[in-house]
Amino acid sequence: MRLGIALGYWGRGPTPGQLDLVRSAERLGYTSVWTAESWGSDAFTPLTWIAAHTSRIRLGTAVAQMAARSPTATAMHALTLDHLSGGRMMLGLGLSGPQVVEGWYGRPFPASPLTATREYVSVVRQVLRREGPVTLDGRFHSHPYRGPDGTGLGRPLRSITHPLRASLPVLLGAEGPRNVAQTLRIADGWLPLYWSPLRADAYGPALGGTGTAAPEAAGTGAPGALPDGFTVAPLVHARVCADPAEGLLPVKRMLGFYIGGMGHATRNFHADLMARMGYEEAARRIQGLFAEGRRAEAVRAVPDSFADEISLVGPRERIAERLAPWRSGPVTDLLLTAPDPLTLRTLAELAL
Repeated sequence: MRLGIALGYWGRGPTPGQLDLVRSAERLGYTSVWTAESWGSDAFTPLTWIAAHTSRIRLGTAVAQMAARSPTATAMHALTLDHLSGGRMMLGLGLSGPQVVEGWYGRPFPASPLTATREYVSVVRQVLRREGPVTLDGRFHSHPYRGPDGTGLGRPLRSITHPLRASLPVLLGAEGPRNVAQTLRIADGWLPLYWSPLRADAYGPALGGTGTAAPEAAGTGAPGALPDGFTVAPLVHARVCADPAEGLLPVKRMLGFYIGGMGHATRNFHADLMARMGYEEAARRIQGLFAEGRRAEAVRAVPDSFADEISLVGPRERIAERLAPWRSGPVTDLLLTAPDPLTLRTLAELAL
């Protein structure tokens, strides 16, 4: 099981000390560093800065928002950074939800998220393969554009720049069983926002659970088998500390925000996942409290048990014991969410 470090996105400004943390991770044997974006800092610029100050660690977006850029623009970012970093780029993509897509990016949330994602990835792959001009007559993405408000003068184009790697990895952030199933078919990896090694059934039959979207795993015809070389890289909060309850507070704050605030009461993919993981009553209570402006209460309403099973916190001995189920499942990479130097070193000693 490999280790990565997930820096997320900025708050009010750049997070102090991140570059030193990444350099330490590289020295300790961590294989990847990941950045994100929502409605503030972007995902690609920090990776470019990190690439210039490191030499081996791989560079990933977890995730870049699909609504933020056309698929060709995203592919341009990825192939450019792949060249500058000597082939270290990994492109993680996510669709987000209606609140962010329509509220921040000013675009309609697609009526069929699965189709929109599939078309987006198809265009990115075409750019990276560079076998010919990019063409797609899609429901949400068309190349050339042929909409009623266009000029009709567009023509298919092929990237001027030759991508360094046609096989640049494309990963997807997905939560629902059907999205996870499609991810196994069209992507090189999956980036779960929160993962419990005890509840693989919450993600559907693609990972051996139950659900409505039993796909045929690549090359096997059997549900529950992952394609060869497929990456499963969940984000996990890790912290070495004496008191697990204290270590879980950042997790509860994150969950309170994502479950209560990152979506509408009638359409929140994060809350739906928490419900499938056995915490439906708590998820709906968190949503209600957050909607009423009672954010501190929403955070307190996050069950400690739920925050704990998707995290690695506490004394070194506790973390070492709890690593076992993470190793025994499909996880290939643990992406630690911005740990402190002690946690960074301890996880390297325990896991690598």
